[in-house]
Amino acid sequence: MQPDGQHRNYTTLTDVTVTDALLGQIGVDRYTMYIQDYGAPVGLRLALRHPERVTGLIVQNGNAYEEGIQGFWTAAKALWADNSAANRAAIVKRRTPEATKRQYLDGVKDPTRIDPDNWVHDQALLDRPGNSEIQLDLLYDYRTNIALYPRFQSYLREHKPPTLIVWGANDKIFPADGARAFLRDNPAAELHLIDSGHFALEDRADEMVPLIRDFLARTLPSR
Repeated sequence: MQPDGQHRNYTTLTDVTVTDALLGQIGVDRYTMYIQDYGAPVGLRLALRHPERVTGLIVQNGNAYEEGIQGFWTAAKALWADNSAANRAAIVKRRTPEATKRQYLDGVKDPTRIDPDNWVHDQALLDRPGNSEIQLDLLYDYRTNIALYPRFQSYLREHKPPTLIVWGANDKIFPADGARAFLRDNPAAELHLIDSGHFALEDRADEMVPLIRDFLARTLPSR
């Protein structure tokens, strides 16, 4: 429920329901999932619904542990505790072009490897009329994913899907402690901490893609 009393449907649960319906419509009943950032809880909620369909996980800076929710999330935690106009305004003030650019460049040793189109395009979409409230709704809803962390971890312990973790080690949004935590529940997971930031694939694709291809070659079910 929003401060103005109007309910909106910008939620992770909606994303999962829509994704599940789409996969059913096109007849996809087995899949390896690549999960990152906001997409991680979407994918893990889908795994809770249909654990038998998941043939593997590729985790790239997609968190499922309290260890991965650190300093970056201070303002978000205040919002989760009190979805007030003041807390929402405090987050909006931080949503600047410089902040969007930082998400791509923090932790990256060679910024010339990152295409500036990334943050320019992102910012253009973020600045669309009405989008600020949508993003705040999504961020407020993210608290429901934290509440599900124990169930995500139970899924990993019980089902132990083949898992490749390719994680930007210098990520300030989801730090590497969150990556290491996966091994607690799925010790056989393959962990690679990449010398990059949150969007590691942008500058380290040459290192990550071979790891992903090798993982898929070894773990995809034979047809």
